[in-house]
Amino acid sequence: MVDIEADGAIPADYSMLSLGAVVVEPSLSRTFYAEMRPISEHYQAEALAVSGWTREQTLSFQEPLQAMLNFEKWILENSKGKPYFISDNNGFDWMFVCWYFQHFLRRNPFGHSSTNLGSLYKGMVKDTFQNFKHLRTRTHTHNALDDAIGNAEALLVMKKEMNLKIAL
Repeated sequence: MVDIEADGAIPADYSMLSLGAVVVEPSLSRTFYAEMRPISEHYQAEALAVSGWTREQTLSFQEPLQAMLNFEKWILENSKGKPYFISDNNGFDWMFVCWYFQHFLRRNPFGHSSTNLGSLYKGMVKDTFQNFKHLRTRTHTHNALDDAIGNAEALLVMKKEMNLKIAL
């Protein structure tokens, strides 16, 4: 399960500032977190405000290349077979993660696809107007790791209480 925070709407023009991930298993103990220095001079103040950081704070974060190398290493060390990307808002999270992997490493350990947790839930309950977020037990804080863990908690509830088949 992956979550990101960014200072704008799209990669390259704007920057991914933090990245959190967790292996979806009952312990939720295998985690990854990185904060990355902006790659662009541009940012949207309202998007940056969501993270709670100032622009000056983000300028002291880790270089994105090193963060993505560390993330790739973590993925490969924590995956059984092909890694599988899932997030709450994969249209947003995936485009940043995929772009950063391709831009900085010229490869993406996830391949070319992702899954949207919300869409999965809508399909399970057969109602496109339903939302999974009530299945989270932790507060959605806009800290990328906290939010990834909260979404993983929801996926584990879907597995246990709704009979979703996922390999753990």
